[in-house]
Amino acid sequence: MIQSTAVFLLFFIMNLAWIRAEQLYVNPRTGNDTNSGMKTQPLKTLSEAARRVNLNTAKEGTTIILSEGTYLLTSTVLFTNDKYSVTNRLVIRAEVMPDDLGWTPKNMPIIITAVPPEPGVGGEEAKGIQPEVNHVTIEGLRFTGSPDYTYIDHNNLRRSYPIWRDGKSLDDLLVTQCLFAGNIDVLPLHVGVIANGYGLVIDHCVFFNCKIPVVFWKNDGKTGSRSAMRHSLVYGGYFCGVWTTQGTNGDDFDFHHNIIANTSTVWIREKGSTRRYTGSDCIFSNYNKLAGYGSGPLSDSDTTSTDFLNMKNVETTGTITIEKDQSKRNYLQLAAGSAGEDLNAGLFKK
Repeated sequence: MIQSTAVFLLFFIMNLAWIRAEQLYVNPRTGNDTNSGMKTQPLKTLSEAARRVNLNTAKEGTTIILSEGTYLLTSTVLFTNDKYSVTNRLVIRAEVMPDDLGWTPKNMPIIITAVPPEPGVGGEEAKGIQPEVNHVTIEGLRFTGSPDYTYIDHNNLRRSYPIWRDGKSLDDLLVTQCLFAGNIDVLPLHVGVIANGYGLVIDHCVFFNCKIPVVFWKNDGKTGSRSAMRHSLVYGGYFCGVWTTQGTNGDDFDFHHNIIANTSTVWIREKGSTRRYTGSDCIFSNYNKLAGYGSGPLSDSDTTSTDFLNMKNVETTGTITIEKDQSKRNYLQLAAGSAGEDLNAGLFKK
């Protein structure tokens, strides 16, 4: 009798936790922003989901589930309700994930940043999803570049940032199993993910023809969790493969099992950076420069020595081949027989 009562209480507590978890479904084809947000009554826009999340003061986790389809962001989707914890997170995810049975690339929700750019340093900036809160996961989504023109004048650009975090004291942003695909001429994607603060983790992501895949930006100089880039594929980075700054402490940065190929400069650092880093179990292939300093929006990188980078089991040769057949499950990922298959770099974790 005592044992059965304990089991009943355990299930009651688990069900209570499940009931208290906020969950919103979004479907751009069948949804309506006046709906409840339940699976049978989805919202239409991510902006409406963010509005509701920002108003909910209950101490609970939030999961926003995006059905396949195209999400056109015409204004920045801003999250400001900083109530989350490591276990009760803000999760923005695809309804069907890459490792799910039957998943195909067309299942990925497509996020298009068509936000009117605002004035910023070196031109104008268009920000897509902006989580100004701690403990966030973004997973299973496909991000494209901006349909706007990049060039303004000799010193200024319009820049598209699909994921942007501004707060220098914020911590714990996990971007996993996401695909960032751009085109230098018609859908320029300046930076896939750019984040101030701590604990930016890029995991099992693919960056295809992005100018800069990820910028590990600045923090407030205090303490926070480790940042990382792991099991990710960068192909066609027409400026660099990764960008770190003085705020990215090399001792608190994990970089492993990544492939960076067909890229101008593999590793860019902010000018003046004295940080040292370790890269392990990676392939850097077909690049112009291994390391450089960034030197402005319209400039190339200034070549530097590689003495800041301790490379362990890093190959700098080999041919990286990308699957271009849209009917294949590994579309825009490593093709069968490509170098680097053993690194498990790409969308699939299993």
